[in-house]
Amino acid sequence: MNTLNAHPMKSNEDVTDQLAALEKMARQLEPSSSQRQTIAQQAFGYIDEFIIALPDTPGYKEKPCDALKALTIDDHGKPFDQLLHLLRDEVDQSGINSAAGTHMGYIPAGGLWTSAVGDLLAAAANRYVGIFYSSPGAVRIENQLIHWLCTVMGYPATAHGNLSSGGSMASLIAIQTAREAHRIDSTNVRRAVVYFTAQAHHCLHKALHITGLHEAQQRIIPMNERYQMDVGALAETLRQDKDNGLMPFLVIGTAGTTDTGAIDPLNAIADLCEQHHAWFHVDAAYGGFFKLLGDMAVKFKGIERSDSLVMDPHKSMFLPYGTGVVLVKDAQTLLRTYAHQAAYMQDAYGFDEISPSDCSPELSRHFRGLRMWLPLHLHGVDAFKANLQEKLLLCRYFHEAVKEMGFETGPDPDLSITLFRYPSKDSNTFNQQLLKALHADGRCFFSSTQINGQVWIRCAVLSFRTHRQEIDLALGMVKENLEKIKALPGSKAR
Repeated sequence: MNTLNAHPMKSNEDVTDQLAALEKMARQLEPSSSQRQTIAQQAFGYIDEFIIALPDTPGYKEKPCDALKALTIDDHGKPFDQLLHLLRDEVDQSGINSAAGTHMGYIPAGGLWTSAVGDLLAAAANRYVGIFYSSPGAVRIENQLIHWLCTVMGYPATAHGNLSSGGSMASLIAIQTAREAHRIDSTNVRRAVVYFTAQAHHCLHKALHITGLHEAQQRIIPMNERYQMDVGALAETLRQDKDNGLMPFLVIGTAGTTDTGAIDPLNAIADLCEQHHAWFHVDAAYGGFFKLLGDMAVKFKGIERSDSLVMDPHKSMFLPYGTGVVLVKDAQTLLRTYAHQAAYMQDAYGFDEISPSDCSPELSRHFRGLRMWLPLHLHGVDAFKANLQEKLLLCRYFHEAVKEMGFETGPDPDLSITLFRYPSKDSNTFNQQLLKALHADGRCFFSSTQINGQVWIRCAVLSFRTHRQEIDLALGMVKENLEKIKALPGSKAR
């Protein structure tokens, strides 16, 4: 039976009627001008109320999401105000308040309102930014941002990079590029050696696994008392591996560790990498933008000698989540790693500008550069510098204040993270109990970590909405809850 003739042909009149009915329903996805204005007014009103209320909203709140859990996706739509109500009550009022200045836990940033406007403009126009041919202006904006970042970090004109979805994707791009540069393959991967400290971010372990470099030798280099890589230990490990016929391949330094905010001795590491012809990668996801501050230059000395580095504008540039950057000193190596061609894209080739899709695994991607470009041009770089300088001082202020309360503290902060723990007969149990009380209080949010078997509470000061008022609130909350825990029967406080 001929399946093409299995159904009787409809008349043109029937088809016309069916198309008209379908078009009427399909056009629901294109709200009218008045409908758009109503939705926009409600949405921007909601955002405005949310931001205005932030100073008085908790940094952390446990709340069930029962109505959201019961919500189903139906054939017919729901009123916009009903959906906003759910968003307000069961999304934006539960868990960690990432937009608030009272979020001092997982390296916050806040999410600039002007970046959100950039995202709206980018999403509405829906420019395809994978290739230059598709959207020359958008790609030029992103490439201009990359070139500016290269200048900030001291990279030469030969460098290029990519605006990624975050530090994890940026790290993956860098690690694969390093593998390509050193021609690591199945014949030599087990002789190749990777070096890092126990403070290396876990996304780097993921990147090593994804790229097959988990089969390489891995060396965890000891740290000094400030949780920085011990350069002497690195030098000795490199020498021993070379003597044993192994191939030192990749050294990963950190400019602002997640646990403590420590900056490794980058210049000394760069010396060793040059000596042993190893690829030097710097994870500056958290700390990189502090290099904008002139008085911080000495701590970042040597970062310009790295072969690749990662920065997260959604951390120390305060942008919304989903914004990372990878920079590679040799653009040709980056392109050799990721640039590919396809017959159906032949119209897109032959332009001088580098396309983002040639610098990462992504092909289809949105115009994420606008969320960074717009705030930089609207506010100017000085506003970002002032925020970063303020966060450094606020962290040091908090560090000294908790020390005066009787807390043990970690090293003087390199950046804007500090550690504290209360000494007691069973310090780990006591500080876990204290953290639980702080979370239940919720006015400000802290996180914890464990270093050498010891539980520490982390204060990460980075939201552009965190100022002296929020730090004083946090200190008062710590003091109140400490006294409550100490007063409990059987308290193990010293």
